[in-house]
Amino acid sequence: MEKLSIGELAQKANVNIETIRYYERRGLLPEPPRNKSGHRQYPSEALKRTDFIKRCQALGFSLNEITEILELRITPNSTCADMKLRVGEKLTDVDRKIHELVHIRDALNRLVKKCTGKGPIGSCPILEELYQ
Repeated sequence: MEKLSIGELAQKANVNIETIRYYERRGLLPEPPRNKSGHRQYPSEALKRTDFIKRCQALGFSLNEITEILELRITPNSTCADMKLRVGEKLTDVDRKIHELVHIRDALNRLVKKCTGKGPIGSCPILEELYQ
């Protein structure tokens, strides 16, 4: 079984060494055994797990949520429905954020249309509206 140093793991996972250490402190990566000189020796599974964490983050899951997902994998009574529920909750959260961002975009568009971009800052209609 291949053993990876922290630098090798970080390089293969395309993260920095501090990220690996942080994941370890958070319990996302199990603490690896150390060699005789005290250097971490990660199993190849650590690369798979680090890639899994990164994929979850890319989908918007927080590290706390990823911890819960990882715990689901080892909880005896967990089912696919448990995972589907978490993904559904994340989807609802993303939809809410999109709705909020559309509202913000519309408000910014209204503001930008009020200003010609000419004149002194003291009479800028955008600032006047924001100060109301």
